[in-house]
Amino acid sequence: MTDPTYTPPKVWTWDTERGGAFANINRPIAGPTHDKELPVGEHPLQLYSLATPNGVKVTIMLEELLEKGIKEADYDAYPIRITEGDQFGSGFVEVNPNSKIPALLDRSVEPAIRVFESGSILLYLAEKFGEFLPSDIAKRTEALNWLFWQMGSAPLLGGGFGHFYAYAPEKYEYPINRFTMEVKRQLDVLDRQLATTKYIAGDEYTIADMAIWPWYGALVTNKVYDAAEFLEAHTYRNVIRWTEEIAHRPAVQRGRMVNRVWGDPGEQLHERHDASDFENRTEEKLAAILGHS
Repeated sequence: MTDPTYTPPKVWTWDTERGGAFANINRPIAGPTHDKELPVGEHPLQLYSLATPNGVKVTIMLEELLEKGIKEADYDAYPIRITEGDQFGSGFVEVNPNSKIPALLDRSVEPAIRVFESGSILLYLAEKFGEFLPSDIAKRTEALNWLFWQMGSAPLLGGGFGHFYAYAPEKYEYPINRFTMEVKRQLDVLDRQLATTKYIAGDEYTIADMAIWPWYGALVTNKVYDAAEFLEAHTYRNVIRWTEEIAHRPAVQRGRMVNRVWGDPGEQLHERHDASDFENRTEEKLAAILGHS
């Protein structure tokens, strides 16, 4: 494109040929594109997701609940390959009419309860099992403040900065500068908060940490957008400290693997049905089994 300006038409029309990365799965209408039932496992909780930052929030929460010995939180997790359009299958749309991962179906009640939007899932599980959300009204409110901060801030990080810096078909100074300024402001917000608290909402590890870590922890450790140097991520020392502490939690390490379909085969667990799957059914282990068969 030689002309850096754009004059919007009187009526917008959908151009399927443009849009950069992921343009093939973006569309201006909702609803299913094809009939496809969702698989159902043996556990009451059925998760349909992918190991993006939003998906990892929920698998971390489920693994943290299991780490506490809460057997009722056991779950089946099936991958929804969003680049292939799985989120537009009729079964998935029934669970989440917004066609975004993650989506949870709680079959422990009748009729089953659908839960969509990652923040809603975290809050639902916290209330269902009475964990990772303080009962004290002030502490609970502080945790929810930060949970909703993440839900409001991450679109500016992902859909704003991440898109224009890493995925857009052309790079333009204005949107990159605009969203870089906002992301650095967000990192400064977190860094100032973590200067006085161990975890995001205080001294307790909560769903606020589980919501924020997959996005901002990945950003400052250069796991998304390849932008850590550009953002001078190393200067947010309190965020780095917190990120590293969360990363060492066993449940977090497991949660990152669930529904991961890229990267190191030893860290990919496409489906999760049992705790033993982390040892026996990673892509690395499955490849070794097939290699010896």
